[in-house]
Amino acid sequence: MNYGVLSLLPPIVAVILAIWSKNVILSLFCGGFVGALIFCGGNPFAAVQSMIGDYFFVQLTDSYNAGVLVLIVFIGGFIKLVEKSGGAQAFSKSVYKVVNTKLKAQLCAWLGGILIFFSDLGTPLLVGPVFRPLFDKLKISRQKLAWILDSTSSPVAILIPFIGWGVYIMGLIQAEFDGLGVADSDYTTFVQAIPFQLYAILAILMIPLVAFTKKDFSQMMKAEEDAAKQEYSFEEAIQNETSNDGWGRANAKPVMVILPIVVVFATLFITLAPQGFPFKKVGGNDFRVALTMGYLFGAIVLMVLIALFKVMHFKETFKIYVDGMKSMTDVAVTLVLAWSLGSMIGGLGTASFIVNAMQRISFSPALVPAALFLFGAFVSFATGSSWGTFAIMMPLAIPMAYAFGLPFAIAVGAVLSGGLFGDHCSPISDTTILSSTGAECDLVEHVKTQLPYALVNGVIALVCYVVAGVTRSPLTVILAVALQLVTIFVWNKMDVKLEQKA
Repeated sequence: MNYGVLSLLPPIVAVILAIWSKNVILSLFCGGFVGALIFCGGNPFAAVQSMIGDYFFVQLTDSYNAGVLVLIVFIGGFIKLVEKSGGAQAFSKSVYKVVNTKLKAQLCAWLGGILIFFSDLGTPLLVGPVFRPLFDKLKISRQKLAWILDSTSSPVAILIPFIGWGVYIMGLIQAEFDGLGVADSDYTTFVQAIPFQLYAILAILMIPLVAFTKKDFSQMMKAEEDAAKQEYSFEEAIQNETSNDGWGRANAKPVMVILPIVVVFATLFITLAPQGFPFKKVGGNDFRVALTMGYLFGAIVLMVLIALFKVMHFKETFKIYVDGMKSMTDVAVTLVLAWSLGSMIGGLGTASFIVNAMQRISFSPALVPAALFLFGAFVSFATGSSWGTFAIMMPLAIPMAYAFGLPFAIAVGAVLSGGLFGDHCSPISDTTILSSTGAECDLVEHVKTQLPYALVNGVIALVCYVVAGVTRSPLTVILAVALQLVTIFVWNKMDVKLEQKA
């Protein structure tokens, strides 16, 4: 059945309510309820029944979703141990001697996000809690940390061919090649598309540019001003007290952060090395299992260190670990609701409606990459899912490139960039949700402060896809970076003039 313009109501309701109420769980539930009402012909009782039976339960039985939820639970326990043991504060206090400026802190968090390239889920939930005390001490806003986490999770992961993102995308590419009878390699096409993943590249580069120039956009500037008024003490954060027997969080050492993270990395690589990781493709389920094992072993090592350094007794340590697992309930509920809404939107044909409406607009072959970028952004923003967008858009993009004689790499890059751009702007995106969680920042505040940066990079990418459609050259990425540099330079000049007038 074709639901037409009604298919737009669920995502619109969810987004508007998220911005208005600042309660993402309520917003996602209401958006899903509106979708269920449409399916059930306006019957509210049947709509609730359908939401629970046809969507909530189904999302929990999906192997990918179940794997993500299990992984998040184990990450939650690990992260809570790092925080409550005083390890994160001890690490931040030790590096504060060297990383003692806002510039250094932002660059270190940026590099940390890039180094944890293997997991878009791991980046915000691992890097965030480790750097949060340092950002608080240096009076850098939680919103800034959330933006850095969000800009080094998916944007980095999407450029790597041998992890989950790359494997998934190459599978979509190969399916279209098989359908068209094209002999090209999915791996080669993915690699060739990397220079055309303009939004991902711009999002990653924007962080050091803003850090070096010390100029923030719009809402982020206000967040930084508010953060500058806050005071933070490492000692107060770990409640610098020891018991009569000498046990206490004052005994925490930086190694309590470093060694467990090394264990996480080592477990991942040792488990997947027989499959050729990191030089060959690895199945998504195998990857999630290995990463979950890594966080479990990392937590065990951390528990041992906590006991060795006389920080906490085992009973208290284990309780914190379990509490950390429980603390991910809100995140898990949010993800289930987001997945349910995404599935419902797929059933309503929201993406098809958007794409078909946009296809009615005639355009020249040179504008195909820009059009694919815009289509992908609309779909991703409305659904909150970049992966879902790739699945919807790839069957459209590759045949279009084939028909118009465009390089497949340009079409693939435009779809991936569009999906990522819309995902960064959407308050119902799972990576957006996890980034705000990792930084302990309000979700709506994260979206509001990140949006100006995303829009700047999105506009630059759109302009460059028009150029790419004409030139078909991977060197377009140089133009994109140059435009970004010019934008920041002009922004700084305008700020200076405004300050002089004031």
